Amino acid sequence: MLFDKSKQLIKQLSPAEEVSAHCDGPCGVYDPSSARIAAEAVLSMTKKMQALTPPAADDAAAMASYLNSMARYIQIKEEQAHLAKEELLVLWTDYFKPAHLEQFPDLHDKFWKATKLCSTTKQEVNLDAANQLMDAVKEIHEIFWKTKNREVTWYTAS
Repeated sequence: MLFDKSKQLIKQLSPAEEVSAHCDGPCGVYDPSSARIAAEAVLSMTKKMQALTPPAADDAAAMASYLNSMARYIQIKEEQAHLAKEELLVLWTDYFKPAHLEQFPDLHDKFWKATKLCSTTKQEVNLDAANQLMDAVKEIHEIFWKTKNREVTWYTAS
C-alpha cells in the first residue's frame, strides 16, 4: 500500500514523457543475413549427416566416433534451425508492417512456410527441406531489401 502511494507521488511530481516507436530498436537493426547464415548451417549439417557412413558394428572406437560426429551435427542443425526461425519471426513480427503487405500480399504466407520449413529441418534429415529453407530465406531476403529500396547480393555457401 505504501509502495503504491509512493509510486503515485513520484508519477505526479515527475511524470514521464510519452514516447512512441515503430519498432523494438532503432531503424536499420534488422537484416535477414543471420537467418541466411543459420539456414546455410542447417543445409551443411544435413549434407554432413547424410554423408556420414556408419562403421562396422564390431568396431567400438569407430562407432563411438561416428555417434559423436552424428550427435554434434544433429545439435548444430537443431540449434541453427531454431535460430533461423527466431530470426525470421523477428523480421516478420517486428520489421514488416501493413504497408509492406500492400507491396507483397503473400508475405505472411512466405514467412509461415519458411518458419514451418525450420521445424521440418529440425525434425527430419531432409535435404530437400533444407534446400527449400534456403530458397525461402533467399526470397525473404530479397523482399526485405526491396522494402529498403536496395538490391543486395545473395551469397551462397559452397
